[in-house]
Amino acid sequence: MPGLYFEEFTVGQKFQHAIRRTILDADNVWFSALTHNPAPLHIDAEYMKGTEFGRPIINSCLTLAFMVGISVGDTTLGTTVANLGWDEVRFPKPLFPGDTIHIETEVLELRDSKSRPDNGIVVFAHRAFNQNDELVGECKRSALMLRVPK
Repeated sequence: MPGLYFEEFTVGQKFQHAIRRTILDADNVWFSALTHNPAPLHIDAEYMKGTEFGRPIINSCLTLAFMVGISVGDTTLGTTVANLGWDEVRFPKPLFPGDTIHIETEVLELRDSKSRPDNGIVVFAHRAFNQNDELVGECKRSALMLRVPK
């Protein structure tokens, strides 16, 4: 399993995830359609010509999905019991079709689970940057993690 167990994380630990992803217009339209989000800012290029952006912007839920998904292989693959939630989700700059993102993760907090002694809780900060190293998304994610098997 490439994921880490609860005891293998340390507060302040950082991961620069090797996977980079160019987000295509097709990704954006497909995701928006799949999630029943018909907002013209994601799927209507003609409408967007008249806005401050001038073109469709990437669905923020897709950005969140990539932020977390890209992090999994280095952090939680096979060692997560469950995601407990996402907090402080922010998108300070828009992403556009054709932008390439890269992700970094930082461990913010470690604590024992009060209700599940065989597990611990890790709070991660995930940050997404575009090809110009501009912050385009960030969130805190709480994950219920397996402990090292005895």
